[in-house]
Amino acid sequence: MINYRVYPTLLNTFSWYLRGGNISEQEMIAAINRVPTPTTAAQDRGISFEEAVVKGTDEARFDPDILAKVRKLLPRPIVDVQVYCQWEIEDVLFYGYVDLIGKYKAVDLKTTGSYQKDRYVNNHQNLYLHALKRKGIRLMEYIITDFTDVYVESYPLTHPIDRQLEEIRQFKEFLEQNRAFITDKKIFVSA
Repeated sequence: MINYRVYPTLLNTFSWYLRGGNISEQEMIAAINRVPTPTTAAQDRGISFEEAVVKGTDEARFDPDILAKVRKLLPRPIVDVQVYCQWEIEDVLFYGYVDLIGKYKAVDLKTTGSYQKDRYVNNHQNLYLHALKRKGIRLMEYIITDFTDVYVESYPLTHPIDRQLEEIRQFKEFLEQNRAFITDKKIFVSA
């Protein structure tokens, strides 16, 4: 029986919170409650870059060589874009959208101001693989740009997810401990 609905961005924020990142308990609760925050210039640039790569929209905003490098790494053919994924993990419904899928791999486009190797090794989006395996997807690939160069991180279906699963268990405890402060009841299936 499903009791919780969670998505990767929220779980990644919680992971950051657990590791002593620059986020308070109150800010974590605000993230759970989906309190609107202004879109930053970096977020806007990332969204625009994804649209430029996939749809060809406003390509002039970006270096044509970077766009070409990223496009060369995309699966051929692209089977679908903005693919909804869901996977039941114990009593949790994990859900979200992956940017695009090919015949055997899912791809998420990322932008950053500064890239560090293995940045996505424990990203909760890696769980998309388990949601998509029935479609033949066996690889989660992040294509990342800092607008100077392009990087790729690839994780197979066999990539360990123990840390992500433990963080989901911890997140459920956090939700229960703070239930009185959570106003977005969509996260709880049975309230």
